[in-house]
Order: sequence, then C-alpha cells, then structure tokens
Amino acid sequence: MKLQDELPVDHRLATVYRIGAGLGGVFLLVFGILGLAGHSGFLSTSGDHVVGLSTNGALSVLSVVMGVVLMGGAVIGGNFASNLNMIVGVLFVLSGFYGLAVLGRPDANILNFRMSNILFAFIFGFVVLTFGMYGRVSSHLPLDNPYWQKRHREQPEMPSGPPVFVKVLKPGPPNPIGH
Repeated sequence: MKLQDELPVDHRLATVYRIGAGLGGVFLLVFGILGLAGHSGFLSTSGDHVVGLSTNGALSVLSVVMGVVLMGGAVIGGNFASNLNMIVGVLFVLSGFYGLAVLGRPDANILNFRMSNILFAFIFGFVVLTFGMYGRVSSHLPLDNPYWQKRHREQPEMPSGPPVFVKVLKPGPPNPIGH
C-alpha cells in the first residue's frame, strides 16, 4: 500500500484529517498574527510572550505560514490532509529537538525558543502526527477501512461452512514402554 492511495470521497476518515489540519492551522495562524502584532524584532532573542509561548518576528512569520499550509490541507482534505498532517507533525517534533539544542545559546536561538515552546512543539507535533496517522496505522483497523482493504486484497477468502475439528498430533520420540 502506498500513502497516496485515495480514500472514498465520503469516507469518515477524511473528516478526521480535515479537523486535525484545520484546528492546528487556526491555532498557528492566531499565534503568528498575535506575535506579529506585538512588534518584537525579527530575530530578537528577548521577544514577547503570546499565549504562554515566547515569540519573535521570525517565529511569528513561520507560524503564519505553517497555519496557512495546514488550513489549505484542511480545505483540500482526504489523503492530502493526512499526509500533510504527518509531515507537519514530524517537522514540529524536529523543531522541538532544535529548540533543545539551542536552548542555552542565545546566538543560535534565532526563533527565541524557551522551554514552553519546546514542550509545545513536541506535544503539537505528536497531536498533528496522530491526526494524520489516524485510521491508517494500527493493528486493529475495521474491515470497512480502505487501508485495511488495500493491505489484504491479495489474501484468498477463507472457505465458508461449518467449523471443522482437527485433531493435532504431538510428534515426538516413540514410547516403547507403556502407552
């Protein structure tokens, strides 16, 4: 199965992908706009705080761009939104690791990351990633799931009819004495 396999047009998973992309996009867009309204310097390392997260001009612009991208994915929907959610989720998790790497170095911390930003990046990344993988990756997908059907297309159907009891013999060395 490939990730670009299409869902049926009216499948309920498309709604989950759209909701995940839409909610994430709206939050990032609002955060970015509020950060830009604060007039902090573009690469300032002592920027403002918006909704509990530190920000500067670069992080605000990046948030607006990612918010618009996620909202575009919500509008398109389907597997595109799912793939986009997975990609954005991985990018946010990687940005959390970036934040950990530059936390104590003001010269390299161009996005003004603080510990709250790092925690947000990890949590938001995993939430968006989960929205993208929902219904695609599991060991217990329902039988009407299109991804389960694609994975099990080659398997022959089991014969129908009444159950048959089979005696299983236990192989081993013969016992010449006794039973």
